[in-house]
Amino acid sequence: MLEKLNAMELRYESLQAQLSDAAIYTDAERLRSLQRELGELSPIIETYRNWKQAGDARKEAERMLSDPELKDLAREEWEAETARQEQLRDELRVLLLPKNPDDDKNVILEIRSGVGGEEGALFARSLLRMYMMYAQKRGWKTEFLNLNETELGGVRECALLVKGESVYARLKFESGVHRVQRVPETESAGRVHTSAATVAVFPEAEEVDLRIDPKDLKIDTYRSSGAGGQHVNKTESAIRITHLPTGLVVECQDERSQFKNRDKAMKVLRSRLLDMEREKRAAETAAERKSMVGSGDRSQRVRTYNFPQGRVTDHRIGLTLYQIDAIMDGALDELIDALITADRAEQLTRFAGSP
Repeated sequence: MLEKLNAMELRYESLQAQLSDAAIYTDAERLRSLQRELGELSPIIETYRNWKQAGDARKEAERMLSDPELKDLAREEWEAETARQEQLRDELRVLLLPKNPDDDKNVILEIRSGVGGEEGALFARSLLRMYMMYAQKRGWKTEFLNLNETELGGVRECALLVKGESVYARLKFESGVHRVQRVPETESAGRVHTSAATVAVFPEAEEVDLRIDPKDLKIDTYRSSGAGGQHVNKTESAIRITHLPTGLVVECQDERSQFKNRDKAMKVLRSRLLDMEREKRAAETAAERKSMVGSGDRSQRVRTYNFPQGRVTDHRIGLTLYQIDAIMDGALDELIDALITADRAEQLTRFAGSP
């Protein structure tokens, strides 16, 4: 690790030297590249230098232990710097973990109602509201790619594009089955029902990430239809795209323009196909490993929202929070931070056991 850190520090100093040369500012693309690399290295080098400083201070305190008058003070200093160096070492191990190249990407977030009929669709609507409020708290932008509603205002299925900083890094663990336990508005006897909705999170794929042969596509047009204020077109502007090799079907009817609907449907299809390829590669390279925060399998139950008890439980890490109202209003950071921490711990364990 030290050899790697020393090499990174040399690279960091080289980048600083290059950026101090006025000539570099005539090449905007190279300037952005160097600044981006410097930004990625900065937290690692800062922590590494603090670690070395703590080591130097520890050695100095160790040297003073032989002085009878300074022995007690030196021991306190030695213990403090030893603890600080160990903490910084742990931080370095996390910073040096391989970064997911998709973490900085925007995402396509899909929600589909599951078991529970209309109550499942109303819960899907609650999840959609929760994620949109979370995006707003984070300063992210959202855009509907597709929205299929029920007569009572529930959501059969929807696709939402979320744009911003580190969106995939924070939302990637939301994929899976979300279960709700509550008394439906339509329930006159006051009985608690269990319903579910499925969430899928894909990093947004650009055209350069995945080429799709037009011959592999079947494109159908139809008239949009919707409930609860959603526009209904008199022209066939809605789009259904079928990817023949995989059987994937994507629909979009959110826009009045057939061209815009086709563009949005292709964006979803491209991201789904790239996600399928990514999961296939991950399964091949890690067939025997089961991540602490789960596989991301859409069939996996990841979280339960129990309204009568006011609790939300994430089953992958055994975390229960009794703050359901705040969570449904978009206060997801505590849950997401815990999932990220668990994933890092699992990665550290795995790499510690690697040859």
